[in-house]
Amino acid sequence: MSPSPSSADQATSLEAHLARENPLLLEPLAEFRRLDKIAARMHLLAGDASFTRRVPWWPVISLLGTFSAGKSSFINGYLGTDLQRTGNQAVDDRFTVICYGEDAEPRTLPGTAVDADLRFPFYRISGEIEDVAAGEGRRINNYLQLKTCHAERLRGKILLDSPGFDADSQRSATLQITDRIIDLSDLVLVFFDARHPEPGAMRDTLRHLVSDTIGRDDAAKFVFVLNQIDTTAREDNPEDVVAAWQRALASSGLTAGRFLRIYDEASAPPIADEALAARFKAKKDADMDELHRRMTGVEVDRAYRVVEMMTTAAATLAGNDGVARLKALLGRWRRHVGLIDIAVLVPMAVLVIALGIVYRDVAGGLLSAIVNLSPGGMALLAVAVAVIAGVHFVTRTLVAQRLAARIAPASQQVFGLDIRRAFARNTRWWRSIFVLQPKGWGWLARRRVTRIRGKHEAMVRRLNDRFARPSG
Repeated sequence: MSPSPSSADQATSLEAHLARENPLLLEPLAEFRRLDKIAARMHLLAGDASFTRRVPWWPVISLLGTFSAGKSSFINGYLGTDLQRTGNQAVDDRFTVICYGEDAEPRTLPGTAVDADLRFPFYRISGEIEDVAAGEGRRINNYLQLKTCHAERLRGKILLDSPGFDADSQRSATLQITDRIIDLSDLVLVFFDARHPEPGAMRDTLRHLVSDTIGRDDAAKFVFVLNQIDTTAREDNPEDVVAAWQRALASSGLTAGRFLRIYDEASAPPIADEALAARFKAKKDADMDELHRRMTGVEVDRAYRVVEMMTTAAATLAGNDGVARLKALLGRWRRHVGLIDIAVLVPMAVLVIALGIVYRDVAGGLLSAIVNLSPGGMALLAVAVAVIAGVHFVTRTLVAQRLAARIAPASQQVFGLDIRRAFARNTRWWRSIFVLQPKGWGWLARRRVTRIRGKHEAMVRRLNDRFARPSG
């Protein structure tokens, strides 16, 4: 199915952006579109769905953490302007997408500005919210907002500021959005508040922001930040506070990765001990410099991640989350239908044979009528075929419905592949039960997906030619 005009316009806008800012990504974009066509023909993607919408083409830096962890203050310091409200209590209960704007004055736009534009990482997130919290999808403006800021550090990247993680009446939807931005982010800064050294009371937060991330292939993109560390200068032993947090993170499974300590020097009260103040400042400056280096480097990281995601998308389409899973489901469907057919039709055949033995003359007459193609015999044959076909088609429909009910919706699948939709298309009554390959998965589709997966190294070499020169 061809995309709607609005989708085509958005795709053109995305291509124009990449041609202007990062032409090297035009090739992976073209390959993503080829994957779209294959998946759409297989009905693994709806007509208006796309792999490209699962890829944030702008580098994304997300800031997650607890209430009062200092995320907003950090953003204001990074941008050099008071864009985000700050305070000890929860001052913003929405996810804020922050991007560059030409106007000198910042603008605040509703969540629909993000939900309806594929260039942002929350494109059509309202549908995913609806899947986990019925009725909440239409209230997208309660979850998201877009802010623009005329700050040079924002050029070519997007910041995502999350609401406080721990205590939310809209928790299911919030976790859904949090998982989405973790998947799409190039850098995830997880903030904790050194003023409240009670990690034991934050088990759920630690589990979701630490335990659930350490096994990821992209775990290196997580940086854990202990903010407001200057408050520990008034403790008898400030290192005990840091050690308590490190033990809490270690108990959640984090035994590696960066653990940085910072504070906002402009708003922090002065530390009386000059030597201690100098030591705190030196450590803060070093860790802040590392944070800024990581944030600057996401533009390069993004190019490599898009190529990696292209390869992953192709592997997902062909693998256990896509075609392979669909084929396995269709195999189960065929086996179940075959067994039920045998269980029903064999007793029917035995019954007919038994009746023929008992009522030999009647059976012989019926057989003779059928063989001689008499009108009565033809009618009898037609009735028999109709009964057998009816049993078979009712059986295959009921089995397909039962298996489909166990398939998770598309929003819970990798890259949004709609296994349930593709399975339903392949089990329609006119599709032969003896066709082994799913609809649309012919030799040409298989060849194209294999070729896309094989382009990974060549694309990485071209990126290396731009960003690194191993030959000197």
